[in-house]
Amino acid sequence: MIPIKDSTRTRTFPIVNITLILTNIFVFLWMLSLSQTEMVESAYSLGLIPARFGASLAEGRLLGAFTPVITYQFLHGGWFHLIGNMLYLWVFGDNVEDNIGHVPYLIFYLLVGGIAGLAQFYFNPASTIPIVGASGAVAGILGAYLLICPQARVLTIIPIFFFITLAEIRAVFFLLFWFFLQIFNGLASIGIESVTVAWWAHIGGFLAGVVLVKLFVRRAVCEER
Repeated sequence: MIPIKDSTRTRTFPIVNITLILTNIFVFLWMLSLSQTEMVESAYSLGLIPARFGASLAEGRLLGAFTPVITYQFLHGGWFHLIGNMLYLWVFGDNVEDNIGHVPYLIFYLLVGGIAGLAQFYFNPASTIPIVGASGAVAGILGAYLLICPQARVLTIIPIFFFITLAEIRAVFFLLFWFFLQIFNGLASIGIESVTVAWWAHIGGFLAGVVLVKLFVRRAVCEER
């Protein structure tokens, strides 16, 4: 399912959400400007590598360990990876920012993204493959949206075999379906070393968003367009 837009309007301009989207696009275009060797080196330098993270913690190098927990959130492995994440962030992020506030939203975004990376590390600590992408942070935004605007309507593209249809789905059903799909894939990936999608980052980020949004929002406000 592909979200197009939601039915909830915002009361403030989502400056942080748009800045995050533009930053991700800028970093991706910067990566494309590099040579293949430089691109790989950047992914290994800025991406979150579970085995390296664990080794840095064991050696007490906290700065070296936790810097990639932030930087990995702004790297993407391809156009579809980037566009998918930014589309979800565009649809759901503005309402979360509207309820949390601009600066707290930035803190929240980076925090749930960091927790998402740590969740992937927990379930696959020996991996030497860099974790990259905003998926974990975006998952945290989805978890927050679930609690803030569960009854909002999400205009969704639904592919059915060779046909494509549009439907409005309540956010609570859209987001829970998305979450249980991540759980299914996460469980299916256990013990498989060649998995290239950080399913547990998605799950950890979503749960972090559900839990932590309560610390940022006192009273949620969702107004229909």
